[in-house]
Amino acid sequence: MSTEPKLNKTQEIVPHGVYTTSEAEKILKVSNSTMKRLLKRGVLKANKVGKQYRILGLELLRLVSPELEKKAVDKYLKIKMKAIETMKDWDN
Repeated sequence: MSTEPKLNKTQEIVPHGVYTTSEAEKILKVSNSTMKRLLKRGVLKANKVGKQYRILGLELLRLVSPELEKKAVDKYLKIKMKAIETMKDWDN
């Protein structure tokens, strides 16, 4: 029998809750390999406890927040425009 808590479709992410990678995979509906990539690239921040990762609910909320997506796109476009402006001077 599994000791892992069962997650249902209506469970809310508790901001100050602590989740295992397995629980986070179920919440985010991603595979184990995707979870590893998210952790390795720093997209999802986690703390290592022994040999296992623990993820704060705030991190999960940050990852799935549509507001975060918009901020990331806005920041990318600003950086892109600055790079274009800088490169225009290189031709002169």
